Amino acid sequence: MNTDIYDVVISGGGLSGCLMALSLADLKHADGTPLSIAIIEASPVLKNHTLTFDDRVLALSHGSADYLKKVGAWQTLKNDAQAIETIHISDREHYGKARIYAKEYDVDALGYVVEMALIGKSLLTALSTKKNTLNNIFWFSPDSIESIHWQQESVELVLSSGKLLITSLLLGCDGANSTCRKLAKIKMTETGYGQSALIANVATVIPHKNIAYERFTPTGPIAMLPLSSIKDNESRCSLVWTLTPELAQEMASLNDDDFKHRLEQDFGSWLGGITQVGKRDIYPLKLVLAQEQVYHRMVLIGNASHAIHPIAGQGFNLGLRDVQQLTKMVKNALAEQQDIGLFSLLSNYAQQREKDHQDVISLTDSLVTLFSNQLVPLVIGRNIGLKVLNYFSPAKGGLVKKTMGY
Repeated sequence: MNTDIYDVVISGGGLSGCLMALSLADLKHADGTPLSIAIIEASPVLKNHTLTFDDRVLALSHGSADYLKKVGAWQTLKNDAQAIETIHISDREHYGKARIYAKEYDVDALGYVVEMALIGKSLLTALSTKKNTLNNIFWFSPDSIESIHWQQESVELVLSSGKLLITSLLLGCDGANSTCRKLAKIKMTETGYGQSALIANVATVIPHKNIAYERFTPTGPIAMLPLSSIKDNESRCSLVWTLTPELAQEMASLNDDDFKHRLEQDFGSWLGGITQVGKRDIYPLKLVLAQEQVYHRMVLIGNASHAIHPIAGQGFNLGLRDVQQLTKMVKNALAEQQDIGLFSLLSNYAQQREKDHQDVISLTDSLVTLFSNQLVPLVIGRNIGLKVLNYFSPAKGGLVKKTMGY
């Protein structure tokens, strides 16, 4: 069997996999030789990036944008990323409102909104530059993992192409249906929210002015995230409308005019009328957690490890911090001439990530529970909470710090 040996093998060439490879690319062994990195991706992503990166948008936190700058991916992305300068939170038919301004925290933007396909393209561009410069990144695409054999001092992967890859460290960046996780027989804990997210891009009469809206309604939260314009005098937003599965299907089946009318009714007049509606997609919402984040010489990263509710826009940002922390761990291990696949190192990584994971999950779960419930005491309590958040700086500062990725 044709055999190749690499320091790190990354399963998955999507956002997490590309970012992971890009983050590790500059690392070197103590003798100065670069880390050798292999990426396995089932789609021919190098020829057509839209096969891996779909047309949804992501909210990048301020901290995530900073990290993308550090690894060299922001330069080709910044012109397409729409800054969030203000976050406007409100509860429909109730008095509670809160506003968060970037200028209050001495930053140009609290975060950014950008299409996944554009993030993917920028990561691939930066990876291509690294590959040509350092010659230490190797793609196996299109290809996939047929089997994994865990040895004491290595991991052996048999690919569908017949290749055998041997590595010290396997990184599962292969999404919610992770092959690495399944072959390791790592169980998942799944909690359904009884909700679906209806996602579409819409155009509005009133310019968004770099404001991200989170509007809580009796049928579910509506997020309107500012998008960059495709043509002059156009104001585009990414709509994320959380609904019951039945209502989401009903909304998706409406013709464009009826859909616009229902959205205007529920969202209100903040952005005037809805002038255009793009393709509507529905995604069931659930909290999914791997019961183990690390395994023998293997780490699960991003959606392979955790998938959370989009209510606070933290999913990709949480995965990015996985990448950031793991890169730091590998860098330190190389400097100390340690085996980068040692279970003690991987366990330490998992412990360091646990608090961030739990904090973000608690935040999103609390928001889902609080703002999806119409019991009078909860409605009163959350509106008082919004008022307190708006005027009590310590409370606001804590929330802003977490949502900005710090």
